[in-house]
Amino acid sequence: MRDLLPLLPRPSQYLGTEPNAVHKDPTQVRVRAALAFPDLYEVGMSYLGGRILYHAVNAHPEFWAERAFAPPLEAAQILRDSKTPLSTLESATPLGDMDVLAFSLTHELCYTNVLYMLDLAGIPFRSEDRDESHPLILGGGGVVFNAEPMAPFFDLLVAGDGEEALPEILALVDRCKTQGMSRAEFLQAARNITGCYVPSFFAAGPEDVASPSSVPQPLYADYAQVEKRILPDLSAADFPTNQIVPFGPVVHDRLSIEIARGCTRGCRFCQAGMIYRPVRERRLDELDRIIQQALDRTGFDELSFLSLSTGDFSCLDALFQRSHARCRDRQVSVSLPSLRVGSVSGQVMDMIAGIRRTGITLAPEAGSQRLRDVINKNITEEALLDHTRELFTRGWSAVKLYFMIGLPTETDEDLQAIVDLCLKVAATAGERAKRLQITASISPFVPKPQTPFQWEEQISFEETRRRLNRLRDLFRPRKRLVMRWHMPEMSYLEGVFSRGDRALADVVERAFAKGALFSSWADSLSLESWLGAMRECGLDPDWYLRARDPEQPLPWDHISSGIRRSFLLRERRLALEGRTTSDCRHGKCLGCGVCTTTKVKTALRRQTGLDIRPRVNQDEQVGGLPPGLGDGTDGSDGLNGKNGTGGEQPEEDLDRTPGQGPEDLGAKANALRIVYRKLGPAVYFSQLELTRLFERCMRRAGVAMSFSQGFHPMPRMSFGRALPVGVGSVREEMVIVLRAPMSAADLRARLAPEMPRGLEIRGVENAPLNGRADQPVFEEYLLHLLDRDAPSVTEAVTRWRSFLSMDQFPFARKTKRGSREINLRALFRSIRFLDVNRLRLLFDFREDYLNPWTTITAVTPELSFRSTRLIKIRGLSGDAAKRAVSG
Repeated sequence: MRDLLPLLPRPSQYLGTEPNAVHKDPTQVRVRAALAFPDLYEVGMSYLGGRILYHAVNAHPEFWAERAFAPPLEAAQILRDSKTPLSTLESATPLGDMDVLAFSLTHELCYTNVLYMLDLAGIPFRSEDRDESHPLILGGGGVVFNAEPMAPFFDLLVAGDGEEALPEILALVDRCKTQGMSRAEFLQAARNITGCYVPSFFAAGPEDVASPSSVPQPLYADYAQVEKRILPDLSAADFPTNQIVPFGPVVHDRLSIEIARGCTRGCRFCQAGMIYRPVRERRLDELDRIIQQALDRTGFDELSFLSLSTGDFSCLDALFQRSHARCRDRQVSVSLPSLRVGSVSGQVMDMIAGIRRTGITLAPEAGSQRLRDVINKNITEEALLDHTRELFTRGWSAVKLYFMIGLPTETDEDLQAIVDLCLKVAATAGERAKRLQITASISPFVPKPQTPFQWEEQISFEETRRRLNRLRDLFRPRKRLVMRWHMPEMSYLEGVFSRGDRALADVVERAFAKGALFSSWADSLSLESWLGAMRECGLDPDWYLRARDPEQPLPWDHISSGIRRSFLLRERRLALEGRTTSDCRHGKCLGCGVCTTTKVKTALRRQTGLDIRPRVNQDEQVGGLPPGLGDGTDGSDGLNGKNGTGGEQPEEDLDRTPGQGPEDLGAKANALRIVYRKLGPAVYFSQLELTRLFERCMRRAGVAMSFSQGFHPMPRMSFGRALPVGVGSVREEMVIVLRAPMSAADLRARLAPEMPRGLEIRGVENAPLNGRADQPVFEEYLLHLLDRDAPSVTEAVTRWRSFLSMDQFPFARKTKRGSREINLRALFRSIRFLDVNRLRLLFDFREDYLNPWTTITAVTPELSFRSTRLIKIRGLSGDAAKRAVSG
């Protein structure tokens, strides 16, 4: 794929040279694995689970984990046209040449993207069609707790925590390779690894999906149920502090730290709250170490604390207080996702209020108290209104509230209650909030496997639209209230596949053939492609949305989350009675089973004397902080922010402005001019990526940058004129203003080791405090016409010789105000042929500036980046420019 970089969109995503990316000698590793994320790079690089697995595998000297993502359609077509297989980022190795290809399955709408990546890699879709020459296809993630629609495509699936399971699987692969064992022998051995599900060891049953016999039947009596894998102690697991830092922007471009795993709030709609039990917290001292090292090694300017319910972390105040002080001095913002009503103390609110008040998100999930009791969302309307009143008192003016529609027992009165609750929240602002906005975010409810609502009916597509339309009518006349909603088409498909069976594998394959890709993206979703595939397979999608008989087996019964069926049925009964259940972390054990029935618990006690009961840091409170921290009762449930419905993840951005710490971050001590080269892979950085890259390099180097004032403080740095992507330069410069004195030699010594491949520091010198990088009026380039396409090169040389003899070359230049005609020939001060296919071009930008690559393609439209090499040799300004004019 590296040869195609000049043709690919956002080529920096395919370099594989980002800071902290792991590169090993292929001859020195025994097992190679590609961690595949079936979505775009910018989504996959935001996924913390992928970062954890990448670190866990690469910690083993003889294993090498590389990355692969689903390329955009434009890039995929380039791969197909050039007959180039999809490859890993780090070594550009075709996926088909790896030992293992491990997919992260984070939601149901990514299913066709798995086939998309296999197709681009030239790997057969179904496990039965693959042989020893193909890599093992693994899968993991939340949907594995019912992955039957994808089961025929995978050799092995992992249910539960993967950071221990995946290295164990790779060790087994190593042993099988050494001993010459077959794939079948590997799978027989793999079933003994806790959490490993081998789909081929369960018979799917007949094609008639209406028959109970379609539930997978075990082929081995001693392998009738797969128990999920549990990591008992988070603090004992090595968390990645050297997370990869993307060159370009991604969806969540920040340092993510998992502070806890699991949730016992018991929201009955929430799959993640069930399947990720028990609750496990990292120790405060361990988090202190992780945060310090990770900020040093990454250079991110935002820190996010992640868990299913961050507000329930038992030492949240202490954690935030310590981190706030550390991040304030680095100009690093802090995010607290998944907050619950009442889970943030006044002390933390005051710290947040002293930083930056962005919109805050809360998740009541239902408008009426009756329906909140049904779903076991243990918050009261009074508590919610008290919480928002406190927020508005401290200066907030925007609040987002998350709701679901289609919950069991919901009526139109409950829809009206959503609007009424939003109005009551708005009223708590009084006259304080001048630009008040209350946003209601609505998501259709999807019954999920392994939850008390797994037997419930999902409302139809038509009924979903009716309820959304009713809500829109109710919201429309309300001032200061805004309604947003999740696409009902996505929730409809999610409902079909979340409780589907193996018969849907044919649908996935046919939908892929019809072009159904990136279905979780609103602009890519084609519902008709999916419905057409269902019709061709003789399946009714609405049949999968039906209510299920609690007495009948389910397609996912052979995958155990550790939660007893009796517990789920009891919670379902309590829901229909409108009765709530308390959180077992703060009361008696409720007998869900996860802490008492798993083999992991027995083995751990035998080996270490520990158990997996919910762990909290209650003995680590900091003096002076209020007791009972983390006992709030609201927030978002669901790893990845899905709430069991496909919704977004509530999150608060806590940025700060300079001048609020022990030192003024806006101070200007001295300025330095940095001269650097931009060659090799660095030519594929855009100017935006280059700016972010330098900032993060400065942060990793410990350089005290000066920041601008305002709500979005930015480092005070300036660059020369932006180069086109794909164009190199032997000399560029930028100016950085520092808030603490630093010599040119010290800056160079610190910064040089942090620069990525292709960016080389050539010199550092003092600059005026108000100095800026030069904007040359003359720029000289070397244009090398490569011999990859001889006819095009010959034609290009002819065109350039003709252009050289012209005085006028009209060109329509596009601007924001339209198009205007300029004389392109006047932009060239000189054109010299160095030999038959190398030209030296001196541009004159005194009157007009035009992207040099645009001018070259205007003269020679047959050229492409792949058939040329364009390098900036020098820029002339000041006296040098005057000499060029006189010369």
